[in-house]
Amino acid sequence: MKFEKEFAAQLVQEWREAYMDYNFLKTILKDVFRSKQKNAPTSPLVATTKGALKRRVSLYRTFSGLTSRDGRYKDSPRTNEGEAILVDSVEADGQYQTTFLISSDQGGEHELVFFRRLDDEFNKVVSFYKNKVEEVMSEADELSKQMDALIALRIKVDDPVLLGALASNGVSSSSGSVLPINARKPGQSRMGTIEEVEMSSEGHLMEESTRGNENGRKGTLKSFTPASLDVLDHVKIKIEPETPVSTLRGVLSGSILDITFSKRELKKAEELMTQAFVVFYQKLRLLKSYCFLNQLAFSKILKKYDKITSRNASKAYLQMVDNSYLGSSDEVTKLMKRVEATFVKHFANGNHRKGMNTLRPKAKRERHTITFFLGTFFGCSIALIVAVIVSIHARDVLNSPGRYQYMDNIFPLYSFFGYIFLHLLMYAGNLYFWKRYRVNYSFIFGFKQGTELGYREVLLVSSALAVLTFGGVLSNLDMEMDPRTRNFEAITEIVPLALLIVVILITFCPFNIIYRSSRFFLIRCVIHCIFAPLYKVTLPDFFLADQLTSQVQALRSLEFYVCYYGWGDFKRRSNRCRESNLFNIFYLVVAIIPYWFRVLQCVRRLFEEKHGMHFLNGLRYFSTIVAVSTRTIYELRTGQTLLIVAIASSVVATIANTYWDIVIDWGLLQRSSRNHWLRGQTDYTKQKCLLHSHGVEHYTETCLDADSVRLQRSTFLA
Repeated sequence: MKFEKEFAAQLVQEWREAYMDYNFLKTILKDVFRSKQKNAPTSPLVATTKGALKRRVSLYRTFSGLTSRDGRYKDSPRTNEGEAILVDSVEADGQYQTTFLISSDQGGEHELVFFRRLDDEFNKVVSFYKNKVEEVMSEADELSKQMDALIALRIKVDDPVLLGALASNGVSSSSGSVLPINARKPGQSRMGTIEEVEMSSEGHLMEESTRGNENGRKGTLKSFTPASLDVLDHVKIKIEPETPVSTLRGVLSGSILDITFSKRELKKAEELMTQAFVVFYQKLRLLKSYCFLNQLAFSKILKKYDKITSRNASKAYLQMVDNSYLGSSDEVTKLMKRVEATFVKHFANGNHRKGMNTLRPKAKRERHTITFFLGTFFGCSIALIVAVIVSIHARDVLNSPGRYQYMDNIFPLYSFFGYIFLHLLMYAGNLYFWKRYRVNYSFIFGFKQGTELGYREVLLVSSALAVLTFGGVLSNLDMEMDPRTRNFEAITEIVPLALLIVVILITFCPFNIIYRSSRFFLIRCVIHCIFAPLYKVTLPDFFLADQLTSQVQALRSLEFYVCYYGWGDFKRRSNRCRESNLFNIFYLVVAIIPYWFRVLQCVRRLFEEKHGMHFLNGLRYFSTIVAVSTRTIYELRTGQTLLIVAIASSVVATIANTYWDIVIDWGLLQRSSRNHWLRGQTDYTKQKCLLHSHGVEHYTETCLDADSVRLQRSTFLA
């Protein structure tokens, strides 16, 4: 694989503009190469390139030995005429500049442009890297403050006996005195109380401590410095309401939940801090990768320059790169080690393997069995489709007297599974392109590490559902048309219901089979959508609600199941659902439920974030509700006035939704954009990695290697 492809595949999408523009520098080198070829002599004797002559002459030079211990074997600065004398790198005002000494040579103007552009790219990379290192350092300070508060909270919640011993011995929690180890209650379950106090004396994430390692080698801890509990006097613990009961309680009380320093608050704080550390460590890994890839890119482009021009300029320039902040800074590496040690001690109970598995998510292993069964089920689906078509044609079902009754009753029952099958195919397509363009969808949606489904797994589920569906259709047709099975008309009609029951049982199956984690994640998101205003709105919740707005007909098919098997005479394949006012009312309600979910989610986000766009978004969905309601009422009760109202509301809703999708969501049709009528950044990714400090409240917003941002809020607001 060529380096430019590998470089483009490994870079962080959000930082694309900050990387070295390798392709542009390569284009300049092509101009240098064409200039060299144009000015090269045409004589056969002189046609051999300068580089080839140098390589041939070098075969007859004195051998310098395999080592350079003897001074006579050391390379002289002037051994190669084209080495250091061509490039002179100086630093001025924090910017690196390269002086090209032989611009008067043929084609030298192109080489001069190359080095100017190379300096611009290098200064851009160094500046960006410095800014990012400063950001992670400030974030590390914030996490250090949060860790101080977490340790104090652990002591206060988990070990009241230790606090009693502190008080009885007259030792202040902030005095820094030494407390004997026997002050702790024997047999206490948590091994971390003393250890957590020990951790607090290690300082912030930025400080390297060797004393703790020396004490660890001794095997016993005879004394320790207790953590200061005074930090809790300056910390406000805020637990976000996550259940309908807690949300209603917070709304009725009109304030944040009371501070009780309970185990529930400690557990929630540990969960949030674990997420914050994982995200912070991921950002450090991306920053380290950014540094390495850019250094490698500069090395590659300079070696290509040496090859084209037969000079030796890369040695001096790369030495400057190594001595620069980009090549010599080790803050990120030290910080990564410190984060690893802190996370293993505080959140993995000293288990290094467990802690690193959490910090460094492993790539999911592809299984051949999934591909095998995927192909098997798709092949069976195609065979069943052919069998259904042949059966319909051979038995002349389309011309049978009961074809209208069959389509009115049986087809809506099976169409429900068809909608789900098509939806899973589209979702598998999304997963495929997300993976291809390196979108970290598992992190964005908050899937549990290692349990997220790939496009192969989703295709496997959809193909298995297709096999069940077409198998049910074929068996239904066989029992319907075969004279020997016409006596089992009740069984014939129960086939779709049995298929639905199987799907529901698989969805709610409590056993760890058939992707239980993903199934329960889906159920949890559905519950959040149903109780939309009472749960905090997250990305998976409104993503699912948006998907449900495209499945109105599938929801209406579910309603038909209730009517057909509930009060319809399914044994005779007859129903009077459309004649029931109750069915017509639910026919309308079911259609607007997904849009109502989105309206309630927009109201919740408007209440929390105080942003006007959520009001406009909710108004857009409300206009869709009006349009769907008027169209449905017109279907049930025709009339000229209803027709006009339905057309007007549909036009308004269509315009609003089209404008929002194109302009707001896609960012197109922007007049002020640098790309005419497109958005300013043609990539779908967008960097939003900030650390906000609002007075006394500190929110840690973390960066992603994908096109979305998750907000990790620390429990402790210092």
